[in-house]
Amino acid sequence: MNTQILEQMESEVRTYSRSFPTVFTKAQNAHLFTEDGKRYIDFLAGAGVLNYGHNHPVLKKALIDYISNDGIIHGLDMWTSAKRDFLEALEEVILKPRGLDYKVHFPGPTGTNAVEAAIRLARKVSGRHNIVSFTNGFHGVTMGALATTGNAKFRDAAGLPAQGAQFVPYDGYMGEGIDTVAYLDKLLKDSSSGLDRPAAVLVETVQGEGGINPASIEWLQRLDALCKEHKILLIVDDIQAGCGRTGKFFSFEHANIVPDIVCNSKSLSASGVPFAMVMMRPELDQWKPSQYNGTFRGHALAFVTGAAALRHFWSDDKFERDIQRKGRIVEDRFQKIAAKARENGFEAHEKGRGLMRGIDVRDGDLADAITSRCFEQGLIIETSGHSGQVVKCLCPLTIRDEDLLEALDIIEENAAAVLSK
Repeated sequence: MNTQILEQMESEVRTYSRSFPTVFTKAQNAHLFTEDGKRYIDFLAGAGVLNYGHNHPVLKKALIDYISNDGIIHGLDMWTSAKRDFLEALEEVILKPRGLDYKVHFPGPTGTNAVEAAIRLARKVSGRHNIVSFTNGFHGVTMGALATTGNAKFRDAAGLPAQGAQFVPYDGYMGEGIDTVAYLDKLLKDSSSGLDRPAAVLVETVQGEGGINPASIEWLQRLDALCKEHKILLIVDDIQAGCGRTGKFFSFEHANIVPDIVCNSKSLSASGVPFAMVMMRPELDQWKPSQYNGTFRGHALAFVTGAAALRHFWSDDKFERDIQRKGRIVEDRFQKIAAKARENGFEAHEKGRGLMRGIDVRDGDLADAITSRCFEQGLIIETSGHSGQVVKCLCPLTIRDEDLLEALDIIEENAAAVLSK
């Protein structure tokens, strides 16, 4: 395995190649293959980009057919048949069945572009500058999004102060019995609290990079009601938790709330092609032409595979129910692993929603030891949380049961080896 040119020329900023030091050449569904022929089960899925697995045949065919027919590859924000087809699929398959009425903005290719656009729109509409974000939140690393991201590792690398947001405690951050929505309400009602009246509240319903922290359904509903009471826009960052990851297409569906603005990316293209969008209530679409633009405003190839995925996976509830079934399998096994760790004297607990799950072992070194051992045995899995203390499941939603169970066996075996005395 030749890695010399990779190590020589690629920046020191690289991350995943340090955790998984091998050269991958091929992938199919939940399997990755290296150039020396080793097979790995993928419990990372591009950090949530590949909810539908690697090279799904339906998506691959749609893409190949489009390219073979000389379809438009790049068209700025001009109208194309690919864009029209995606918007028709989004409207017919996703929005109308859920009673949602949104305008759509394609701001650029990545999740942080969507967050930047949502923040800027909220400021434009409200005439206010402040954004309320939450402890352990992660929303991207461009400057506007970075201001709403809690982790000091990312903020310190910016070289400039990250400004424009204020943080309040997420659900459960202060421990059981502490009502953080009531705390935010108190801050908003007290003119001496120091909280500048916000343009918007930005939230992940399940925090991904922050440690697979799910907000309770009641907390989300009360946060939504609070925003309405105070006439503050609610932005849901559905970039990692969306596209089915939590067991429903939109993660906020569990709470039966309707955000003012929704950010989506990662698995939106369904094929790993960069793609992001911002959905907003129609009356909030107060942009003037070119006020938020970019060269890659909706990649045509992403439109093609994104539309194919919506129609193939989401035209009925079969796929949704299967995600929820697999999520219960992971939840049950992770609970058993965590319980065994506690019997051995280690703090650990399972958390998450749907197939967005993790085991919090309270110690980044322990979590790293578990995932490193898993890699040696053929499983790609990462950690998350403020100190990398959560072993994180982000497997493809399309994973076969036998691969899912094999991966869980590997995690259980290596967690037991690490979390024992």
